Amino acid sequence: MSVIQVCGLTPLKGEISIQGSKNAVLPMMAAALLHRGVTVLTNVPVIRDVTCMLDILESLGCRCCRKGDCLVMDARGVTGTSIPEEYVTAMRSSIVVLSALLGRMGEGSSCYPGGCLIGARPIDLHLMALRALGADIRERDGTIEASCRRKGGLKGAEIHLSYPSVGATEQAILASVLAEGVTIIRQAAREPEISQLCRFLNNMGAVICGMGTDHLMVQGVAGLHDSSFRVEGDRIVAGTYGAAAVAAGGEVLLRGICPSDLKVPLEEFQKAGAAVDADEENCQIRICMRKRPLPLLIKTEPYPGFPTDLQSPFMAFLATALGTSYIEEQVFEGRFATAKILEQMGAVIRTENQRAVIEGHYPLKGAAVNACDLRGGAALMVAALAAEGDTFIGECHHIERGYEDICRDMAALGAHIRWVENDFTR
Repeated sequence: MSVIQVCGLTPLKGEISIQGSKNAVLPMMAAALLHRGVTVLTNVPVIRDVTCMLDILESLGCRCCRKGDCLVMDARGVTGTSIPEEYVTAMRSSIVVLSALLGRMGEGSSCYPGGCLIGARPIDLHLMALRALGADIRERDGTIEASCRRKGGLKGAEIHLSYPSVGATEQAILASVLAEGVTIIRQAAREPEISQLCRFLNNMGAVICGMGTDHLMVQGVAGLHDSSFRVEGDRIVAGTYGAAAVAAGGEVLLRGICPSDLKVPLEEFQKAGAAVDADEENCQIRICMRKRPLPLLIKTEPYPGFPTDLQSPFMAFLATALGTSYIEEQVFEGRFATAKILEQMGAVIRTENQRAVIEGHYPLKGAAVNACDLRGGAALMVAALAAEGDTFIGECHHIERGYEDICRDMAALGAHIRWVENDFTR
């Protein structure tokens, strides 16, 4: 099995384009099932999670053709209503396919979703939203069976989410697009990926208002039409590469990313001592770091707060900061697993419940380590750039779920990084 080898302590310099957004494209692919025709997406990232969603769509009868970053989905022949278990347990976001099946077929079934092991992450809000729209849902033997045939289809309703869950908001949006009447979603998630999903659906003929706010309104329509849409850059990938620049030092230019989507993380980079030039008009961010990072106090929150997906990469560079940093994880419990792995590289981190205390120490030490989840795996790469000697990162399939080729991108910035075939990890 291949691993990533990193030889650290080399400053980064150069520019790269940021891949399309994983968290935006996956619900768009699910939404393609709502249209009895052809949907085209461009700037689609070549990652494992996209491949998994493609397998789900094809298992349901959707014909898919991917060439480079272009994906064509022809959903005219969709007949399936059950999401195969092997895909659902591998990728949590597959659960949003359930609402698309309800809207298109009037029924759908799925086992409980999997993905990264970062806490319980229950789907009760997902099911509440579907029930509010008129779906009959039965949960038995680890399977969710949903149907709206008996009631003549889904009906518009007012949905109040007790927490601004991204997945539950996506579920409610997809279910309401073809529902009869008006749906209002209160305390909806405000993440940029939600706004992008709404723009994508409106481009197909849906009628959704309130993007960027916590109050969405969806006017149900009778049908959608063929469309083409370009996926925007991945803000989490851009944030990860920004963290790499802060850890390694140097100057990098990230192209194809909207700086306003990363407002809080960019502010934290500046607090840590980096010079940040955010060019909204040209969708690019320049980050320059000439010294060791200063310590930070970070609390993860739903958007527009600090994103939980960047907590691990920030922890990695804060492990080399000039002082003591604190991270409070307020979104997912159980997301500090990477802290223990960073300790194998010489990091000094104490965790208690949802709080981590990071005592800065530089440089870290190269070691053989294993990624335990997607963002944690990327964080190990960030730490390796600030480590003396060679670091070997195993279990890289986690990283491949969300990053096209992290070695290609970092090498383009001058990092000494490569894929190696022999497994050096313990």
